[in-house]
Amino acid sequence: MAVLKVTFTKRSLDKLAQALCVLNWVSVITGLVLFSLGLFLKLEIQKRRELMTDEIHSVPDMLIGVGLAACGINFLGVKICSECVDADKFLHWKLLMLLYIVCMFFFTFCILVGALMCYSMRRDLEATLFLGLQDAMRLYKDTDTPGRCYIKQNIDLLQIQFQCCGNDGFRDWFHIQWVSNRYLDMSSSEVMERQRSNVDGKYLLDGVPFSCCNLCSPRPCIQHHITNSSAHYNYNYQSEELNLNQRGCRHALLDYYTHIMQSIGFIVLIIWLFELAVLTGVRYLQTSMENMLKIGTPDSESEGWLLENSITETARYNFNIIKNLGKCYQVDDDPNIDVPSSSGNVS
Repeated sequence: MAVLKVTFTKRSLDKLAQALCVLNWVSVITGLVLFSLGLFLKLEIQKRRELMTDEIHSVPDMLIGVGLAACGINFLGVKICSECVDADKFLHWKLLMLLYIVCMFFFTFCILVGALMCYSMRRDLEATLFLGLQDAMRLYKDTDTPGRCYIKQNIDLLQIQFQCCGNDGFRDWFHIQWVSNRYLDMSSSEVMERQRSNVDGKYLLDGVPFSCCNLCSPRPCIQHHITNSSAHYNYNYQSEELNLNQRGCRHALLDYYTHIMQSIGFIVLIIWLFELAVLTGVRYLQTSMENMLKIGTPDSESEGWLLENSITETARYNFNIIKNLGKCYQVDDDPNIDVPSSSGNVS
C-alpha cells in the first residue's frame, strides 16, 4: 500500500510544477544564507584561534559545503521542475530526476546534521577554550618572544570587551607569573623572596592585569595586593565586593559562541523544514508523472505518493536488493567447482 497517496489532475500537476520552480529559486537563496552563516561562524572562530587548542571548523565547513550544494542542486531543480510537467520532456529528464531526488535527500539530511551539530558543539568548545585560555595566560608575559608578542594584547582586549578575568575567575592569575622578568628588579629582596618561595622559581603575586578591572566600579581599581586588606584604605578583601570582573573568560566566550550557534542552528532547522517540503513536492511530481505515462493519457488523473509500498515493505525490498548484490560478488570456495565431472567421460 502506497504511503501518503494523492490524486493529481493535469491542472494540479501544472500548478505543483510551477510552485516547485518558485520554491527551488527560494532554495537557492537559502543556500546562500547557509553559506553566509557558515562563513560568519568560521570567521568568528578564527578571530580567537590563539585562545583555542583545537580548531573547531567542522560545523562552519559543513554549513559552507551544504550551502554551496543547495545552490547547485536547487538551480538544477528549477530546470527539471519547469520541463517535467510535459510528458514528452519528462521522458528525457526521468533518470536525471531520480538522481536529483536522491541528491536532494542526502543534501536535506546533511542540513539536519548541520543543525544538530550547532547544538552539540558546546562540549567540544568548552574543552578547547579551557586549555587554550590556560596556555594563552601562561604566554601573557612573553611580549619579547617572536610569535607571542600579540598574546598580551589579545587577552587584554578579550577581558575588556567581555568584562571577564582569567579562565574561571580572577584568582587564576594568582597561580601564573604574568609579569616578565625583564620588568622585575632582580636585586630587590622582595622579588628574590617571592621567587625562592615558589618551587618553580616563579614570581607569583596576588594581583591581576589592568584589563581585569571593572569599568563600572566607582572606586579606583585595586589590582595589586588584592588579598591584603591592610594594603588599601577602607578595604576588606573578605566582605567588600571587589572592583574586578568576577566572571571567567571561558564562560563568557562559551556563552557568546553558544548564543551564535543556537541562533544559527534555529535558522538551519527552518531551512531544513523548507527543503523537506520541496523534496516532498518533487517526489509527488515524479511519481504522478510516471503513473500518467503508464496510463498513456497525458490529460488523465494520476496518483502520486512518497513511497510505493509501506515503510516496512520498502525497507525489506531494499535490503533484499543489497543482499542479492552481495551474492553476485560472492566467491565459491569449492575446489572442485571448475573440475569436470568424471561421470561425463564414461563411455
